[in-house]
Amino acid sequence: MPQPTPPPSVLRRPQLWIGTGLIAAVVSMLFALLYVGGNVNPGGNLRDLPVAVVNADRGADAGGRHVNIGEQVVSGIQQAAKGDKSIDWQFVNRKEADKRLGKGKVFGALVIPDDFSATVTGLAAPQPAPQGKATQPTLTVLTNQAAGSIGSSMASQAAQKAAHAASAKLGQELLKQAGAQKTPLPTAARLKLADPVTVTVADGHPVGPRSAMGLSAFYYALVLVVCGMLGANVVNSQVDTALGYLHTDFGPFRKREPVQHTSRVRTLAIGMALMLGLSLVMGTLVEVATVGILDMDASHLDQLWLYSVATIAVVGIGSLALFAAFGTPGMLLATIVFVAMAVPSSGATVPIQALPGFFRALAQFEPLRQITEGLRSLLYFGAQADAGLTRAWASMGVALVAALIFGFTITHLYDRRGLHRIPRPEAEIEVEIPARTPEAPESPAPATA
Repeated sequence: MPQPTPPPSVLRRPQLWIGTGLIAAVVSMLFALLYVGGNVNPGGNLRDLPVAVVNADRGADAGGRHVNIGEQVVSGIQQAAKGDKSIDWQFVNRKEADKRLGKGKVFGALVIPDDFSATVTGLAAPQPAPQGKATQPTLTVLTNQAAGSIGSSMASQAAQKAAHAASAKLGQELLKQAGAQKTPLPTAARLKLADPVTVTVADGHPVGPRSAMGLSAFYYALVLVVCGMLGANVVNSQVDTALGYLHTDFGPFRKREPVQHTSRVRTLAIGMALMLGLSLVMGTLVEVATVGILDMDASHLDQLWLYSVATIAVVGIGSLALFAAFGTPGMLLATIVFVAMAVPSSGATVPIQALPGFFRALAQFEPLRQITEGLRSLLYFGAQADAGLTRAWASMGVALVAALIFGFTITHLYDRRGLHRIPRPEAEIEVEIPARTPEAPESPAPATA
């Protein structure tokens, strides 16, 4: 008896290799370009990084006239900024600088103290021996890790560079004044005058020790986004399983529910309702894990809980809308929208001001940036509305409305066109059979000869 011919191997099908290869190639290339492209050259892309400058110098009398060396430092910074657009120097008083640091509006500050002129002029003045040593002039650089660790580091470098440039310029003037005196200065004194200003670095807006150096808001936001996406995937598969569209595997056993034919609109509504319920559970557990178990620094716990639940719900509903509209490719599209394009444009690690123009444009509407800024307000800035919280809630509301309109519009269109997920069997389709009219009985055929 001839043996049946075995079916050809699946691996021999060109369609399998071509389709899978194209998807893998697009995903790998896209993720590489987005992730690395946004962060590969922050220094070269830096534009308008906000840094405050505070001139509290009262000035001093020297040589029969009143001088304000702090104003000279400010003038030097303004002159240097004309040819360099990387830093947006904001000249404010100390109260306003502290306010902007406390809302994440600036990444750092350069503070000129009130006695700066007095200490600088004191170095060049002849000192009697009993009077002792003159006070060293000091400029203070304030950092702001709560606004972003890399952005704070870049602001600190720019402020220190400006401070050292001012010190070098002041040193030249002091050396000229010292050279005009009859008594020559020792070498050590001349070296001290050449770079007279001491630059100190301090924390302008401290964050807690368990705040990941200002990155806990980003990690928390990323957890919420991932929970929303994974929750949407689970909801999508569970709803399809309950409706009989998919089977469930328990090890070697397979189970499948009877198919329940329903509209796409109703299927999407069921998934979104389930997602809302799961968001309550997931948002609560995220806060319990991070704050309760890991002891992450956090305040305003009630607002943080509501924000967490809402974020997971909105991301999940948005993902479900993409799944309903595009099917299986919608899962890949959700990953690109909520992760691939969102992470490099979030401004959480590299500041927005240090991103290429394409990513700056993405940052205006990508959800992760808005979510992270809202969490920074809750975790670092006392839940101030204008520290990013209002923008985050508004963006979340817009995203929710857009997802609902998009998802239900597309599924309603599919239903109207009869594009059902599983066509009804012919036995379930009601066919209208026209009623037969009664006919007169046939008369017998006439006999033939």
